[in-house]
Amino acid sequence: MKSQFIVSTLAAAITLSLSAGAIAKDVTEKEQAFEQITVIGSQAAINDIPGSATFISDEELQKFEYTDISRVLSSVPGVYVQEEDGYGLRPNIGMRGTGTGRNDKISVMEDGVLAAPAPYSAPSAYYFPTMGRMQSVEVLKGAASVKYGPRTTGGVLNLVSRSLPTEGSTGLVNAELGTDGFYKGHAYFGKEKNNAAALIEVFSYGADGFKELPVGSDNTGFEKNDVLLKFGYKFGENDAHNLEMKIKYSDEQSDETYMGLTEADYQASPNRRYAASQKDQMNTQHNAYQLNYAYRFGAGYEFLATAYLNDFHRNWYKASKVSESYLAQYSEFEAAPTAEGIEGIGVKANNRDYQAKGIQTELHIPAGDHYITVGLRHHQDEMDRFQWEDKYTLNQDLSMTLTSAGAPGSNSNRFDSAEATTLFIQDEWTIDALVINAGLRYEDITITREEWSKSDPKRENGLTKNISNDTQILVPSLGATYTVSDSLTLLAGIQQGYAPASPGNADQEEEESLNIEFGGRYNVAGFDGEIIAFFSDYSNMHGNCTASIGCSDENIGDQYNYGEVEVSGFEFSAGRIFETDSATFPVRLTYTYTDSQFKNDFASDIWGQVNKGDAMPYVPENQLALSFGAALSSFVFDTQVRYVSDAHADLSADGLNAIDSRVVWDLAAKYLIDDNQKVYLTVDNLFDNTYIANRANGGIQPGKPRTIQMGYSYAF
Repeated sequence: MKSQFIVSTLAAAITLSLSAGAIAKDVTEKEQAFEQITVIGSQAAINDIPGSATFISDEELQKFEYTDISRVLSSVPGVYVQEEDGYGLRPNIGMRGTGTGRNDKISVMEDGVLAAPAPYSAPSAYYFPTMGRMQSVEVLKGAASVKYGPRTTGGVLNLVSRSLPTEGSTGLVNAELGTDGFYKGHAYFGKEKNNAAALIEVFSYGADGFKELPVGSDNTGFEKNDVLLKFGYKFGENDAHNLEMKIKYSDEQSDETYMGLTEADYQASPNRRYAASQKDQMNTQHNAYQLNYAYRFGAGYEFLATAYLNDFHRNWYKASKVSESYLAQYSEFEAAPTAEGIEGIGVKANNRDYQAKGIQTELHIPAGDHYITVGLRHHQDEMDRFQWEDKYTLNQDLSMTLTSAGAPGSNSNRFDSAEATTLFIQDEWTIDALVINAGLRYEDITITREEWSKSDPKRENGLTKNISNDTQILVPSLGATYTVSDSLTLLAGIQQGYAPASPGNADQEEEESLNIEFGGRYNVAGFDGEIIAFFSDYSNMHGNCTASIGCSDENIGDQYNYGEVEVSGFEFSAGRIFETDSATFPVRLTYTYTDSQFKNDFASDIWGQVNKGDAMPYVPENQLALSFGAALSSFVFDTQVRYVSDAHADLSADGLNAIDSRVVWDLAAKYLIDDNQKVYLTVDNLFDNTYIANRANGGIQPGKPRTIQMGYSYAF
């Protein structure tokens, strides 16, 4: 199916929908400020969604002042987070048993635009939006998530940046200091006047790190800076037109490594780092541009358009040999360093450039009992890998000396690209207490890999590999909600899960699944929450080969087909605010049960030998989060305790249940000086629990130990 057919189909759908507009009714509740692009919009909007939905407001985010998305999502049912660096710079997020590797099985967005540097051609990339500057966070799973794609199995994570002020001025100054040299500076100022608005926001944070190298004063922390500019203007009769421009810049320098520890070294000193990792450093730069336009032309009709461009460069310079045997060698050398040193330690420059650009549109059409959304997106992205490896000697004094420099392009020299055209149509049909939500998504995707010889850095001698994968797919979804009473709403949904094959998929097979959910939302005796059962039946599941999960160098970037997998479970949440004359006490409990099983035997480059009935690695069976607090006049206290059961690191004999269960407490306390000012104290991992975050590359990476932060905030 060609793009011309897509456009003609879209035009036909719009024409039919407009003809139905003769019976349109006013649906002002559907309208929202366009410059705050959301998938849910508010806590109140959740009841209309035929699937699991979580909205985390600005007020909720301020309770713990988190800068780590891993901690923000830890209380969201059906979401799994595998920590890596302890600060949330490169989180690994999955939903409903999709796996957690580098967010490659979910759709991550910022303000409704795909946030991954190359979401089609290289979804497993090392960029995540800066959590600390976000105004709200939205998580959507189930049938309603099919609208967003391209990966529709797990769900959608949308981060909402700060909105433009609608009147007057608004601003914030926030400063924070903490253990391990942690610092945070956050400020923004926005003003609206005469239908024009502008906002500038600066967010800078960093730390010396909690891991310890045995050499010099090198830290193991990071520095990250983020600047956001927004400009908006309303014009036309009744301010029907709304135009906004968003410009964002961020950079990062982090002295992080893939290199973990041996079991013995972790038990002796969990926050240790080997001297062979002292040169490891990630450098990134991200530039994003977004132009939004909205036209509301009466009776609830709305046309939205967004053009976007994301440029991302990163170079992670890190030791390339970090399997278990190498870690043992590094450990033994540090225990008894010799004059000969360790020669030939490779430090690879994982140098890559990414770009993603496109335009997406939506038309919202109220038509009697129907509310129709028609959308079109044309997207292009690319990844340019141009890598090299330098050789070092680890000396007797544990310093490292460069012995030979690799030629740029001599380690990896390839270019992956994708072009995708997407059409979706969604109809929300209200029949008294029953709301039926039917959607259909069409994707036309071409993904290409071009590769040159490693001895051809100028790319002059022709391609050594040129492969392409063309895919056309229809992804349907059907969901429904039924309002039994003011205290109970039932919901159910069925959808096709889908993810395109990457250029590194030898068989060019897509990931496909059938996803079912059912349950209800309730508000009884002051308690509100939801209970939802889910089931995913994969006819083929993908496994993406990345260095972060220990994949061998020669296979990084490949994608494997794991065949049939079944994932089932349920999500539960309940919350209530208890009140007295002088205080309020909010309490919320969330719980997720997950059962995952491979349905066939195969050998995996990622997880080892897989046998029928094995559970998926890094998918815990049980997760529980309990938060409670107290607001007493000028004093506010909040705490959150999280339990995660054990999980497989891989499917070898040593990897089964090698990620131990853990309990982690966080605490926050605030004193409200007046309506605009507050001072606060936060403690992450209050009881300093030592736990294994992951075992990538055969080594152990620890979770973050207890850290204490103190801050001051002035808002107006």
